[in-house]
Amino acid sequence: MPEVQNRASDRSALTLLFVCTHNRCRSVLCEAISRHLSNGQICAFSAGSHPSGSVHPETLKHLKRRGIDTTNLCSTSWDSYDGVSFDAVITVCDSAAGEQCPLWLGNTTKVHWGLPDPSGVEGSKDRDIAFDAVIETIQQRLERLLPHDLAMLRGESLRDALQKIGNRDY
Repeated sequence: MPEVQNRASDRSALTLLFVCTHNRCRSVLCEAISRHLSNGQICAFSAGSHPSGSVHPETLKHLKRRGIDTTNLCSTSWDSYDGVSFDAVITVCDSAAGEQCPLWLGNTTKVHWGLPDPSGVEGSKDRDIAFDAVIETIQQRLERLLPHDLAMLRGESLRDALQKIGNRDY
C-alpha cells in the first residue's frame, strides 16, 4: 500500500478514514465525495471491520450520476490500513460506532457521523430518494468542514470541529 502511505503522509492534507461495518455504501460515499469536494485538501479513505468485498452497485450509480469519480473505490478491511496514520477516523453507521477500533489506531481522533443506510430501502424510487438524502447530508457536512484551515486542524480542535459538523443541530 505505498500509494496510501504516500497520500496519508502528506501533512498539508487532512487524512480521514471513514468506517462502516461492510464498507460498501456510506463509508464509500464519504470517501468519494470528500475527494471530489476537497480539491486535494482531504486524503480520504474508507474501510470496514467486516467488509463485504464489493461496493454496492447503487453507490457507484449515484456517484457517477453526480460526476464523482469512482475509480479505485473498493470494499476493504480496516486491517489494510495497519501502520497508516490518520488525522481522524469517522464512523458513519451505527454498528461501526459501537465497535472497538483496532489497536493500531491508537490515539487517533475518532468521531461518529451517523448516516442511515440507503441501500437497505425497499423499492427503487424510495431507495433513490434515500441515496440522494444521504449524499446531500455528506456534502453539507463536508462543505462545513472545508472552510476550516485543514492544514492546521488537528487533535482536539479537529475532533471538536468534526463532532460539531456531525451534530444535526449545527
